[in-house]
Amino acid sequence: MTADPTSPAAAAAPAATGSSAAPDAAGPGACAPPPDGSGGVLGREHRALTLGIISVVSLIAFEASAVNTAMPVAARALDGIGLYAFAFSAFFTASLFAMALSGVWSDRRGPLAPLFSGIAAFGAGLLIAGGAPAMGVFIAGRGVQGLGGGLAIVALYVVVGRGYPERLQPSVMAAFSAAWVVPVIVGPLVAGTITEQAGWRWVFLSIPVLILLPLAVMLPALRKLPRTAPEQAGGVRQILGSRRCLLALAVAVGASLLQYAGQHPSWFALLPAAAGLALLAPAIVRLLPRGTFRAGRGLPSVVLIRGLAAGALVAAESFIPLLLVTQRGLSATLAGLSLTGGGLTWALGSYVQSRPRMDPHRERLMGLGMALLGTAILLVPLVLIEGVPVWAVAVAWTIGGFGMGLNISSGGVLLLKLSRPEEAGSNSSSLQMSDALGNVTFVGISGVLFVAFGGGSIAAAGAASAAPAGAGAVSHPAAFLAVFVAMAAVAAAGVAVSARLRPKADQPGPVGTLPSAGRTTGS
Repeated sequence: MTADPTSPAAAAAPAATGSSAAPDAAGPGACAPPPDGSGGVLGREHRALTLGIISVVSLIAFEASAVNTAMPVAARALDGIGLYAFAFSAFFTASLFAMALSGVWSDRRGPLAPLFSGIAAFGAGLLIAGGAPAMGVFIAGRGVQGLGGGLAIVALYVVVGRGYPERLQPSVMAAFSAAWVVPVIVGPLVAGTITEQAGWRWVFLSIPVLILLPLAVMLPALRKLPRTAPEQAGGVRQILGSRRCLLALAVAVGASLLQYAGQHPSWFALLPAAAGLALLAPAIVRLLPRGTFRAGRGLPSVVLIRGLAAGALVAAESFIPLLLVTQRGLSATLAGLSLTGGGLTWALGSYVQSRPRMDPHRERLMGLGMALLGTAILLVPLVLIEGVPVWAVAVAWTIGGFGMGLNISSGGVLLLKLSRPEEAGSNSSSLQMSDALGNVTFVGISGVLFVAFGGGSIAAAGAASAAPAGAGAVSHPAAFLAVFVAMAAVAAAGVAVSARLRPKADQPGPVGTLPSAGRTTGS
């Protein structure tokens, strides 16, 4: 990335960092090199900001794992099992809109307001859900949570781009992944204990207290962030009325209509499904950088490969516990534990990509990560063979987790390199939207394949997963094989896309940034 002369990146000294990047000429307002001992992410200059970022990401991670544990109990208590899926879809659709809003807001006014607004909305949504008297209010609370999460996560990417020199950005991305490890391991245990001893509501009501820590730690450091020029004037009405926010609203409404149609399979459902598709398809093409769906070189391919990686992983991971319970007779607890190693190696892969010597090979790291993910997905269905030990799944998923650590964190670093400073917010929101859309798309495709190859209805699969170990209520190896082979093919497509991550040398824009990437910020 060609550093903005007012940013700390302009003064980063390659000789002191081991980076292969050429030094930038220090323009007016460039910051001086950090003093000795303060140059790392936990050094004196960056310590408060890094700890604040880790606190926010850990909070989001803990909420995700804890709420998933408490959700079934909450739905039963509120007599809302029939609306169970909407408690998740409300979070997704709201966050999808908020990601675009945060990108425009951050580019125009800086990341401080969207970040703290997101944290506040996230806490408010938890309080609404925790105190909900009925399922409708609970779903509304989940929607407010989604708004907060979408605002905060995109703003954090912008904070990384503005608050750290380029040499430290890979380490911060590694911290993003590492911040998920402990919450994912302890979250279900803590949430389960609270649910059993105090009630499900306290899982939601207790988390907002944790918000005070990142607020206290980050605020002084965030106020010192350099500004990018020009930051535009304009109130909330101008930001909400921007072209990008309106397109994101169309995507969110379209996704909601498609989800409604999927929950109500009938001829009548064809109408909302058609309306949803008509809203979603043209809007998402305009929201992502031009050339994303044809794997254009540089930024479009970074955005595309992230969606392929996230979608393939989540779709395959969703069927692993079901496979182990119904085909090999494991308990639900043991089946879930088979995925734990992937979270640990994800953090390891993210750490490996953060090493300075890896920076010249970042595009290859993303391709290697996709190859490792595809290998892991292909190894999982081997346990359909009776003689293969079930722990082979745990081994496979540690391989896949390492690949995801290489891929996801490297994608975040490449995005910041290929983005102009004034477009970092919009491009970061595109990256997050690609992740979310990949999840929804490939989980949906996997579900269709599973049913088409004899896996039975969703209800039957749910009954099977709740059946006693070894019950074998669902025995359709071909259905599982279809899912995992298809997702391995998605990962293979990601390997092919990785060859197009490096922009052409003569491509205009900073470090080959596509001119069209800036057009995704339309007002």
